[in-house]
Amino acid sequence: MIAWTIYITFAGAVLLLFMPRAISRWLALFTAVAGFTISLTTLIQTPIVALARFRTIVRIPWVAALGMNYHLAVDGISLTMVLVTGIVAVSTVLFSWDIEHRQNEFFFWLLLVVAGSYGVFLSADLFLLFVFYELVIVPKYFLIAIFGSTNKEYGAMKLTLYSFFGGALVFIGILAAYVTAGSLDLNQLAQFQFAPQLQLWAFPVLFLGFAVLAGVWPLHTWAPTGHVAAPTAGSMLLAGIVMKLGAYGGLRVAMNLFPQGFHAWSNWIAVLAVIGILYAAAVALRQSDLNFVIGYSSVSHMGFVLLGLATANALGVSGAVLQMFSHGVIAALLFAVAGRMLYRRTHTRKLDALSGMNLSRALPFGAFTFVVASAASIGIPGFSGFAAEITILIGAWKTFPIAVWITGVGMVLVAAFTLRALTKSFFGDAVSSVRMQEGRVQVDSDWNEQSNSMPPITAPEKWGACLLMFATLAVGLYPKLLLDRIVPAVEAMRFLK
Repeated sequence: MIAWTIYITFAGAVLLLFMPRAISRWLALFTAVAGFTISLTTLIQTPIVALARFRTIVRIPWVAALGMNYHLAVDGISLTMVLVTGIVAVSTVLFSWDIEHRQNEFFFWLLLVVAGSYGVFLSADLFLLFVFYELVIVPKYFLIAIFGSTNKEYGAMKLTLYSFFGGALVFIGILAAYVTAGSLDLNQLAQFQFAPQLQLWAFPVLFLGFAVLAGVWPLHTWAPTGHVAAPTAGSMLLAGIVMKLGAYGGLRVAMNLFPQGFHAWSNWIAVLAVIGILYAAAVALRQSDLNFVIGYSSVSHMGFVLLGLATANALGVSGAVLQMFSHGVIAALLFAVAGRMLYRRTHTRKLDALSGMNLSRALPFGAFTFVVASAASIGIPGFSGFAAEITILIGAWKTFPIAVWITGVGMVLVAAFTLRALTKSFFGDAVSSVRMQEGRVQVDSDWNEQSNSMPPITAPEKWGACLLMFATLAVGLYPKLLLDRIVPAVEAMRFLK
């Protein structure tokens, strides 16, 4: 049943090209809700024991001469990633409800990104996974290049070039595995004993190729630039789903196929992870554009994912998977507030300009949402961010205790730049350079000429925000819901043995 997330989403995307504009957003919403419903139903109905192994759900010969199959499988890890994809997809459509420019095309590209992501998370054939992985790149480019804003052509091209560079490394690693083992089946490859000499060079090539999309330092610069250039929906998809494709590929493919290579390079992964956490947090603290703050925040939080993967123990790796879910939800919520609730109404993302607008009174729901998102991002107990990061840090303490101490500095910086962004965005009292409407809050001068009042938060925006807030609270208050499914799947992986 979970395979239908791919089919329905692809079908919805194609139908959008032929449907009248009046129903395009409803068709996109129906498609996204259908995928989310299927993933949630599968999570509830599938016994936990059945999710401990990467269990085949579809297997059809594709290119028999080369051993390629349309092979899909699911376990606790992939199901968790499919679930967060469904949640972010629904909220992204809701936050794009009032898109007017080329509406059918916009939702077409959006659903292609979602469908390709479902395919990556469920693929059990190495070539099929690579096809879905590369398929995501094209709609990402068009979403940003056509519907983006600040330096959109540059942002789209930079993101695409980095993605193709990472994809080239991944392809080299796939070829090495296929030529050596003679199979593309991930379950069979996970049992094959690759030569240690091969693993020592194939693992870093394959893992680095995937890690580019996960925002690993120093190949992270596409992320903040892409987030700022992308439309709100694009930023939500990039941070909420696409960055997770790289981390998932590193775990599912590189670490599980080349365990000896992974153990030889795990210390360096931890070093890059800690540098990424500290560097991105420090840079975020100096940004004046809210989207740049959140963009660098995403790089810093993805550093926790890489640190969890580097621990090579069940607790740390399980925490990394939980962090993928958590950050997907939280980052999507942060970008939704910055892009739709704020920028759409004020026409600025500059923190100094926003600080003089007293937006907590003009947009109380927006202020409440950003407070919740900030608390979750900082790692306040009760939110998914805390559950994920504490799990990673406990796992990391067993393997890299010094890294945990250093990471503590990064967590302080995360709190600092998050609270700075929150205060300036909604609770600042500085005098802004923008003009004041009589009896209204201060707004951008261009906006002043267009409207006599600030539009309220719309119902679709509230529904999308509530879905994301509920997700981070539910997992934060009851992380057992996901960890009970993630941990057995992690324990079944070869690199732990």
